Amino acid sequence: MPRQSASRVRADASRVPRGGGSARGGAGGAVGAVTRGTTGPDRLRRVERWLAQAQARRLREAADPLVVDLGYGASPVTVTDLQRWLRRVRPDVRVVGLEISPERVAAARSALRDVPGAPEFALGGFELAVPGGGAPVLVRAFNVLRQYETGEVAATWELLRSRLAPGGLVVDGTCDELGRRASWIALERERGPLSLTLSVRLAGLPAPSAVAERLPKALIHRNVPGEGVHELLRAADAAWARAAPAGTFGARQRWIATCRELARGFPVLDGPSRWRLGELTVAWECVAPR
Repeated sequence: MPRQSASRVRADASRVPRGGGSARGGAGGAVGAVTRGTTGPDRLRRVERWLAQAQARRLREAADPLVVDLGYGASPVTVTDLQRWLRRVRPDVRVVGLEISPERVAAARSALRDVPGAPEFALGGFELAVPGGGAPVLVRAFNVLRQYETGEVAATWELLRSRLAPGGLVVDGTCDELGRRASWIALERERGPLSLTLSVRLAGLPAPSAVAERLPKALIHRNVPGEGVHELLRAADAAWARAAPAGTFGARQRWIATCRELARGFPVLDGPSRWRLGELTVAWECVAPR
């Protein structure tokens, strides 16, 4: 989906009526522009696992279990992957893949036409105009805002949050081509940005800061002295180095020791059950741009 100015996104947001309709911007009135579309099976497995486990309560309690995979790319595979994970939580979950490219929507529908219970696919962008209406409880926008300008992020977040159901969550994240290093920001409808999660494959990890090149757009240019995310990654690298002896028992134990040390100086929101998976979640307040 690039490329619109922040003022244009804000203007489009003001034209989108709550509960339905769409704003001008892309094909069919969708807000945004076409992304590169890079995708692949299980590429987003880290955030899918996090949504199905750490955020399961939101889906279980939702009156309407509507979930949107926004800007899924050239293949529908991440949408079907997401549906598979979330059906473990809510068998009646309704997953909709939104793309601003009519060709990608048509290709996804064609590929899954004869698959029982397949997700829905529709033309749409940041306005989240799903077929038949409805406000999603979860929205995943992965590797989408990375392709926009930094100045466009805040207005886009505002638009996405305005379309959520009460208690709904947007996940804005980025990962590498194989999904081995990822990070994402969780934004709630009511409170805005809540947290930053780092999630990495521990085998072969040189240092926690290796995830820096996969930070979300709101933070990737903030990894400089004086910024919170830079301080977090520096502290993580130092803790990782001190935890080297724990590496005798494997990279997982070294990561757990690293996270345990970080929790003494940063507002870490998760614990060993998530750390074992190569995750670390911190409160947004400690990494928010200064």
